[in-house]
Amino acid sequence: MDLTVSDLTIARGGVPVLAGLGFVLEPGHALILRGPNGIGKTTLLRTIAGLQPPVSGRVTGAEDRIAYAAHADGIKPTLSVAENLRFWARVFGAGGIQPALEAFDLTGLSGRPAGSLSAGQKRRLGLARLLVTGRPVWVLDEPTVSLDTRAVAMFADAIRAHLAWGGSALIATHIDLGLEAEVLDVSPFRADLAQAAGADAFDEAFG
Repeated sequence: MDLTVSDLTIARGGVPVLAGLGFVLEPGHALILRGPNGIGKTTLLRTIAGLQPPVSGRVTGAEDRIAYAAHADGIKPTLSVAENLRFWARVFGAGGIQPALEAFDLTGLSGRPAGSLSAGQKRRLGLARLLVTGRPVWVLDEPTVSLDTRAVAMFADAIRAHLAWGGSALIATHIDLGLEAEVLDVSPFRADLAQAAGADAFDEAFG
């Protein structure tokens, strides 16, 4: 099932940031979002993940199919690495955690409290959560923050494996992950604030 974004307009703090944006993400494919800082990539991903409503337009094919990973690692510091993954596996009704531990080289850390991990290890654990969700669409916002070169390669391998079994990935990143992926520069969809202000004034006067 495709993830389809149609004529989408999104806002941050009530101010439109991107307008008229559309794309189709098919199973087995990855799409890399590019654009300058502050243009609205995070807002776009949050909207697609269902965390905030769009101003207009539609997102279809998302429903309960998305696993979203943002800047926060989403881990419980008092639980061990393994306990964190088991928690998320139960939440999503997925299977065992061993493949996730192995994919991100966490097996030797499985009994360690998550709060005692380094920043890079915490990030690896946060990304390992994706593998226990069972969700086919991964929506990822700058997922390689705090990762060294070796961990970035682990993450890229996890993405490739996910795509190989028919999953898809929408990723906002500034680095080259070495993936076979389409790239969407969102810069041409920057909202025209003058038009937006004019539309608001029209609505207030005649709405």
